[in-house]
Amino acid sequence: MRFRTGSALLLLLVFSACATTEPLPKKPAARGTRISNLQRAAELPWRDGGRCVVREASQPWPVLVERCYQALDHDRLEFHDTEGRCAVASAGAAAVGVGFCVLAAPEIVVGAVIVVGVVVVAVAIQEEWDAYELRHLYPEEAGAARGTKVASREAGAKPKPKLEPEPAGQGRQPPVPPAPVDRTGRASCEPVPVPHAGKDRLHNECADKFPPNRHPGMDVLVGGVLFDALQVGVRKLWEIKTHQFDSYNDFIQDREIEKELIQIDRERRVADACGYGFIIGVSTGAHKAALEAVDPTLIIVVTGCQR
Repeated sequence: MRFRTGSALLLLLVFSACATTEPLPKKPAARGTRISNLQRAAELPWRDGGRCVVREASQPWPVLVERCYQALDHDRLEFHDTEGRCAVASAGAAAVGVGFCVLAAPEIVVGAVIVVGVVVVAVAIQEEWDAYELRHLYPEEAGAARGTKVASREAGAKPKPKLEPEPAGQGRQPPVPPAPVDRTGRASCEPVPVPHAGKDRLHNECADKFPPNRHPGMDVLVGGVLFDALQVGVRKLWEIKTHQFDSYNDFIQDREIEKELIQIDRERRVADACGYGFIIGVSTGAHKAALEAVDPTLIIVVTGCQR
């Protein structure tokens, strides 16, 4: 109760102290309070991975600070009341101190907050920012927000069994859950994680660790097509191949390349149409050379993943 009372007093003093300051230039309306707060909070160290910030990001910044102040890594922060605005506040709420008052100000004066060491953006804040980029920088992916029908996780978790078991990602794609559709009835470009369709453990481990996969344990459904991975931090979809390609004779290698190219062509067209890069991961240099010999425009990476 004492902390809440002190916090309320500090908020009142902060707003009063800044009432006569020059107003800041307005940010574009599309970014809004939430994104501005996420950007500001990303420069601070958080002990909870940024979860409190994400939860409170739609609140005014002083309110966010009040509710999340205790989640900061205070051992890495130094606060300096460079303008003397917090002297009265700290006297009235000593339990909270100058730090809260300095941080809750509508703008932080240069030198007022010093962070010790390098700040890595908190995981929850980075994930929230990634989601914002997908839905605002690439509006064609804002399917769910515009009323598209998104496939349920239950549907994705139970793909229909195949008559002949086959390693995941090896040749023909397994049945996939219903694709999200936009208002025109076409498959949506919104990436939807679904559990790995195949049960090939080594293949799935390669797909999760090598790109690395933004959704470990998951394939991603884009434009009605399953991809093995959506790479962390970038708009790149991956198709992973872990065949023992080098062990095949020439005839089998030729047939395998023919089959792969049909699948790859479909995946690349969907990735291009939805604004993603498309990368193929293969286990050996011989497999890479065989694909490039047929289509030199492919982007292929040797993963070294073993069977």
